[in-house]
Amino acid sequence: MGQSMDLRVYCGSANVQLSERVAAHLGVPLGARKLRRFADGESHVQIEESIRGADIYIIQSTCPPVNEHLMELLVMIDAFHRASAGQITAIIPYYGYARQEKKTTGREPISAKLVANLLTVAGADRVVSLDLHTPAIQGFFDIGMDHLSALPIIAAYLRTTRAPDAVVVAPDVGRAKLADRYARALGVPLVVVHKQRRSAGEVEVRTVVGEVRDHAPILIDDIIATGGTIVETVEALRAAGARPPIRVAAVHPLLVGPAVERLSALPLDELIVTDTVPLPPERRPPPDDHPHDRRSPGRGDYPPPRGALDQRIDGDDAGAIARLVWETPPGPRPDRALGAGAALAVSWLKVYP
Repeated sequence: MGQSMDLRVYCGSANVQLSERVAAHLGVPLGARKLRRFADGESHVQIEESIRGADIYIIQSTCPPVNEHLMELLVMIDAFHRASAGQITAIIPYYGYARQEKKTTGREPISAKLVANLLTVAGADRVVSLDLHTPAIQGFFDIGMDHLSALPIIAAYLRTTRAPDAVVVAPDVGRAKLADRYARALGVPLVVVHKQRRSAGEVEVRTVVGEVRDHAPILIDDIIATGGTIVETVEALRAAGARPPIRVAAVHPLLVGPAVERLSALPLDELIVTDTVPLPPERRPPPDDHPHDRRSPGRGDYPPPRGALDQRIDGDDAGAIARLVWETPPGPRPDRALGAGAALAVSWLKVYP
């Protein structure tokens, strides 16, 4: 490994709180920069300190408003590149446009590839992201790309709180591989909900593949956008005889449009998400007026346990991954703190009963 460079952590405006937590775990302050938008909507950044030769990490989710946050990230990378940074790593906890990774009809863009090209041309040397909608997006990059997963911390939490007769549920065939990884980590059966469309004019129906009657389902997904898929899946599971507790675990809680209203109306016992996407108060499930009071032991943020080991990405060590790894002593934790393993992009797990 070559000579260590001066590590600096900066952030855009997408998820400042997450960036502050990551910087605190690393024991470094957030770098000084000034972000603003001109009256016509253009993004501008001013780096307020010398970064010549430094090892720069920029934390910025490209969450809604996606285009604003993406453009802000690009101009930040360009600014650091022109200021002679030694190495620039873009930490993108949520990678916007990931669901446009292929053509579904003719004359369509492959926007996920376009975003990869933009990051490269802007001057990024490496990109780190968490739970891409399609892992094959890694191949869109001609620079270093590290694809991390929140599975260790989510599975560790579920392992200590799951029902004895729990099953892991994939809401569609596309999520089956992801759900299977959780099922193996938890040692429980896998159930897949298969979508079918009877005809062009008929609404799609869902077939539950696997045994859910008298079992407690744990729905696994990478993204919750409008919540429509979760609603349809929960209804299909209840019709098939699934019993409480019904829990949903997802990495990226976009919760746009009617998502909060839809999820609040469901008989969910827990909604488990990470902080890759910030959740302002208006996009959080209501704390007290939930129509299905299960007397859950608590809600809120669950910090990672102590004993973090920080590992840097170094240009001379392509196998190194930027992450925080927590050593978890055996036995239950009275504060329900998380288990071992978390990506640099995820510092806390959020649980909403």
